[in-house]
Order: sequence, then structure tokens, then C-alpha cells
Amino acid sequence: MEKFVVTGGKPLFGEVTISGAKNAAVAIIPAVILCDEPCQIENIPNISDVTLISRILQQMGANVRRINNSTLYIDPTHISTSVAVTDLVRGMRASYYLLGALLGKYGNAKVALPGGCNFGVRPIDQHLKGFEALGAETRLVDGAIIEASCDEEGLVGTHIYLDVVSVGATMNIMLAASRAKGLTVIENAAKEPHIVDLANFLNSMGADIRGAGTDVIKIRGVSYLHGITYSIIPDQIEAGTYMCAAAATRGRVTIKNITPKHLESISAKFREMGVKITEYDEALTVDATVKPLKRCNIKTMPHPGFPTDCQPQFTALLMSVPGTSIVNENVWDNRYQYISELIRMGAHISVEGRLAIIEGGAPLTAAPVKATDLRAGAAMIIAALEVNGTTEISSIQFIERGYEDVVEKFRGLGADIKKVYFTGDNEEELRA
Repeated sequence: MEKFVVTGGKPLFGEVTISGAKNAAVAIIPAVILCDEPCQIENIPNISDVTLISRILQQMGANVRRINNSTLYIDPTHISTSVAVTDLVRGMRASYYLLGALLGKYGNAKVALPGGCNFGVRPIDQHLKGFEALGAETRLVDGAIIEASCDEEGLVGTHIYLDVVSVGATMNIMLAASRAKGLTVIENAAKEPHIVDLANFLNSMGADIRGAGTDVIKIRGVSYLHGITYSIIPDQIEAGTYMCAAAATRGRVTIKNITPKHLESISAKFREMGVKITEYDEALTVDATVKPLKRCNIKTMPHPGFPTDCQPQFTALLMSVPGTSIVNENVWDNRYQYISELIRMGAHISVEGRLAIIEGGAPLTAAPVKATDLRAGAAMIIAALEVNGTTEISSIQFIERGYEDVVEKFRGLGADIKKVYFTGDNEEELRA
């Protein structure tokens, strides 16, 4: 069993370089299916979700090669199937982007329902609503596989209004519509930075997508997409995670390779708490050494609101701040599964529906905890860094889904963290 072992109690100092955005990479890689030539994608994070989606494309016949640690070469021209139902597909949430890409390119798709983090129902009804509006028929097979297909006329552009703001549905419909006939209009579209990045990627290949980043996106389908070299955006959630860790340990850290505008809602909360944020063109410095931090409340919202993917990390930070802070989770119904793990460490947190009420400033103690999902795992690391003692974190496969070189990056900031392999009573540190 692999675990992270963290000995906390000291502030973080130094610089950390942020990797490419996970949420952009897991959509852009399957988007290459739509292309009629090879592509090269740069600034790809070296994480397990990228490895999984790359292997899925290889199983389907694509030539996928890692040029270096952050660059993938993908040749989709030899893909021989529109079926993706293996255990690899079931093992990651973002595998549903295969539906939009395969349907857009081949007019049919058969994809296993996705897995990934388990913190609430992840309905894909808005995805299917979009595909059906474009002219596809969809059906659920054995409760585990989605089939989608269209007739000889192919997908035809249309007007689609999303009942709820959905990042996944917005991106999946963009994928399918990019090669449909005519104009597709998505209203009530999500506006996250990785949606803009996917649109920029597709446009660079010759697609015609306008309005990404607003709540109305217009896609005029094209018949051919050419190969390109493209660099994806930095990961705003990884950046937010290290910002939280720096503040929670009362340290000072410079976060490099970022887009500060993407972090505005997060930076605003840090400033409200009394953390000094200094922004540069592609970096910012978090300085929590200047004065005592103040409590604050957060409410997660679709972009440009406070991101739900940074909520657990911020909750771990608020545990260290005296006073009562309230977190309102307004996106996922069951994202507070990790709270019980923080309580094991002595946190004073109560959950009432969508609210988590944090009585901050209570002394924490080291305890064995587990990552219940990707971002909850990051919160466990932050909490462990606050504790004067040694904490063991299990189920770290969730963390490695979305954080590249997390041990090395935290070590670079002065953290005492290592990855170990436990066999019975013995442990062995895993060297990179």
C-alpha cells in the first residue's frame, strides 16, 4: 500500500512551478480524435489521468508517444474503432469526452460510463440532451454503457439551452458540434478557463467556435481539421492548492507558470483574510508571514465564482484561522465526505446540508487519514503540513490523478513529505 507520510509544523518558503491544467488536458487529448492529421500537445501534466486517456486512445488505434515529460505526440489517423468500453475508460471521469469526439468524427460512439472521484452523482443528461438535439440517438446499455449514433445525414447544428451550467456538457457538445453541419448555439454555457482552452485548441486546428468564456457559444461545423502544435494553459486548481498550503503554514511562496486572471476569485479570498498577494505577468507571491489571518466565508459557484475544486483545500486552510468560517458548497451535493478525515485530526467542523461550519484555531494532532477524492487528498496534505507531528495519508492514487510530482514540489518548498510503500510492519520509501 502506497502512502504519503508528512511531518508538518513548519512554514513553506520558496518557488513552485505549476503544471498544465488537468481539466484542459483530459478534454484536449480526446479532442485530437476529431483531427485529420497528427498533433503535438505541450505543457501536458504528467499525471495518471493523462496516462489513462493516452492508453485508451492507444487501445483504439491511435499512435500516442510522449516526446518529453510535458509533450505528447498523437496521431489519430489510424483509429479503427468508435468503441471504448474497457476498464481504463471506467476508471476516469473525463472519459465521457470520448463520446463527443467519436460522435463528431464518426457519427457513432459506444463508451463506458465514467468513474473517477466519488463525491456525488455526476449526471450526463445534459450531454445526451445536446447530442440528441444535434440529431443523434442515445441509449443506456446495461446501465453501464452509453451508445450514441446518427443517421447518414450526420449531426446537424441546432440551438441548445443547458438546464444547468455544466462544464462537461458544454465541452462535450463543443466537440460533437465542431464537425456537425451548420451552426450550433449553446446557451447557459459554462465559462471555465479550460473551456476557452479547448475552444482555442479546436480553432487552431481549423474549427469555428466563438463566444467561449461567455454563456453563449456558437460553433459552425467544419469538414476538416488539420494538425497543430498546441500548449495548454496552466492549472489554476494546482496553483490554488499551493496558495492554500503556503497560507496554512504561514509561509511565503511564489507560484510560477500561471495566469493570474484565472485565480482572481481565489486571490480575492486570500486578500480578505489578510494574506498579501503580489501578482506578476505569469506568477504571483503568497505571503502569509505579514500579519495574523482573519476568518472568512466562501461559496462555491461556476466560473468566475470560487471554484468547487479548491473548496477542500481552502477548508483545510480555514481550520488554522481562529474564529468561525462558513463554507457553502453550491456545486456538488456530496463533496464533504473528506470532513470526517479532518475531524480525525482534531478539526472542529460540522456539516449542515450544503454548509460546513468551521471553528478554526483548534490544535490539530497527527492521525492516519485517507484521500476520499482528488481535491480532498490535497486538503489532507495541507492539514498534515499544519500539524506538529507525522501524518500518514492513504488512497493517494486519487491525489496522483491530478497533481504532478506533488512530493517533489512540496519538498522543494521545504516540506517534510515522502511517498512510502507499506508491506505489513515494514515500510520502504519510494524514490522517484
